[in-house]
Amino acid sequence: MEAAWAPLGAEVDQARRALTHRTPAPDEDLHGKPPLAVVEAALKRFLDSLASISGELPADELANLDRVVESRLYDIDRADIHAVTDGSDDGFLYARGFIVALGHDFYTAVAENPKKAVLDAECEEMCYFFAHLHRERHGAFPKTGSGISRESFSNPTGWSG
Repeated sequence: MEAAWAPLGAEVDQARRALTHRTPAPDEDLHGKPPLAVVEAALKRFLDSLASISGELPADELANLDRVVESRLYDIDRADIHAVTDGSDDGFLYARGFIVALGHDFYTAVAENPKKAVLDAECEEMCYFFAHLHRERHGAFPKTGSGISRESFSNPTGWSG
């Protein structure tokens, strides 16, 4: 996913790093703009870039990428992260999609310190991105065989008291 962010330029990269390394206060300015606004404005271009980079991947590689996204969404399906991002079932899934879409550094930062998550930041498309690409290019959704669900509130470890 990092390669899909690269063509979006220095300002977007700087905004992603600012969100990752900030003390939880997403309204800090970056050249007159909040980093969250810069990143949200770039999400569609990121997804287009990711689709382009993934353009000719065979079915098994798309399925593997979907499995990675599924696993990451599942791992951060936790009450402590939900407390920061809020959201209904779908809203929390989309918030986790945003966390995954921002890349490894942001994902790791939020997993380690849920206060790094951002309220009301969502990327619905990321949640099933590779599954939809697989379907479009190979005629069916991939079978991950993982036995886990990316849907909200499905990770019992993340919601145990």
